[in-house]
Amino acid sequence: MAESTDMELLLDSFKKFAIHGDTKATGKEMNGKNWAKLCKDCKVIDGKNVTSTDVDIVFTKVKAKSSRVITYEEFQKALEELAPKRFKGQSKEESLKSIYKLIEGKEPTNVGVTKVAKTGAVERLTDTTKYTGSHKERFDESGKGKGKSGREELVENTGYVGAYKNAGTYDEKTKAK
Repeated sequence: MAESTDMELLLDSFKKFAIHGDTKATGKEMNGKNWAKLCKDCKVIDGKNVTSTDVDIVFTKVKAKSSRVITYEEFQKALEELAPKRFKGQSKEESLKSIYKLIEGKEPTNVGVTKVAKTGAVERLTDTTKYTGSHKERFDESGKGKGKSGREELVENTGYVGAYKNAGTYDEKTKAK
């Protein structure tokens, strides 16, 4: 019973890595790039016993000649090839269980993909409180953009020139006389 759930977890990991980065993928076949990512993310590649070259060679060995992808069955064969190499001191069955344990339940990581670089220069240039002139008028006090009202000069048909200080006082002056 425990082995069937382990195999389900392994199949689940296979599917997650198979569809990673490909919107058209079904999860039934894995390409070489995702196979290498699975081996790297699940620490099958240790840099000493198993390298990225070994992973690529095993991928090429287990896939069909004209194919560019491997199925789940071929994936298991590839793990059988890598297991004794990764866990040298163990028997074939023990090393296979150990390599399954590395992969079970894992999913692709997205390390450093969405981080925003905020160096001193970028922060200084994007700080809206330091804007001057016409650029300053495009943002409110909180730094949020005003949108169209901040970009366009809205026309006021009052008859006065823009920025005239005594706008709207003509009628008062003529009535006073």
